[in-house]
Amino acid sequence: MTEFFVVLGVLVLSFALRTLRAPVFRKVGAAGILVASFLAVYFPTGSVSAGIAMALGWFLLPWIDLLTRIRHLRLPVEKVLENRPPPGTGRFPGLGAYTDEIEAKGYEYVADKGWDWDGIRQFFRVFYHEEARTHVAICFTEQEGIAWACVNITSRSKTGEVLRTSNLPFGNPMRSTPEMELRRFPNLDEFGDLLAAHRQRLDARGLTTDDLVEEVPEEVPSLIEEETKRQVRHNLEAGLIARAEDEELFRYSWRGLFFLYMQSVKDMVRLV
Repeated sequence: MTEFFVVLGVLVLSFALRTLRAPVFRKVGAAGILVASFLAVYFPTGSVSAGIAMALGWFLLPWIDLLTRIRHLRLPVEKVLENRPPPGTGRFPGLGAYTDEIEAKGYEYVADKGWDWDGIRQFFRVFYHEEARTHVAICFTEQEGIAWACVNITSRSKTGEVLRTSNLPFGNPMRSTPEMELRRFPNLDEFGDLLAAHRQRLDARGLTTDDLVEEVPEEVPSLIEEETKRQVRHNLEAGLIARAEDEELFRYSWRGLFFLYMQSVKDMVRLV
């Protein structure tokens, strides 16, 4: 009975730590769940190897979604962004707060765009800062009852590099194009913090405003659309995705599924 309460105590403490905002506590909480999984098997069996296998079993969970959903997914090779009304507060309650934060930093609203496909809905609210030569997109995705949001800050250098800073909560589902340098900060919920991280990246590269491309605000959604097309082409060439039965659609190859799995494992190892 003592062993049961030890496992229960570790679990309760771990989940409590995972609710805190500080990354260090969340990491300790995630590690605690692995420890509890190990102890739950080790105590009754006395086998260290069985306990380790149980703890490592968490890292096999992504395959459930990969094999049951992602493997059967079919997506359009060319996504066309169209004007879209914003999702209601019941679907995306944080849209207004994000918008206020972004506009408070001098970014001007450009457009609401999106695309729908086979139960997947993706919404973009785009902003542009003329003096900073940088655009921002609030991205909101809904799929099979699951929804997530992120903010992307993007600057394009005159030498062709694209620097993007995002708080996307998980790894990029496709490999970035060679010119794209994506950095994720999933713990930065405040736009001001994310913007500071983006500016630090520009400073570290020695890029000033004069080194950045001056974009036409109305054309920013088209840039996002073209960027997505280039990424799809790049992943087709890399073999991570392949043309489906319908040539206008693509599916993930087995190589692509392993790529997605490694992205999931990296996120789990980061314990964020």
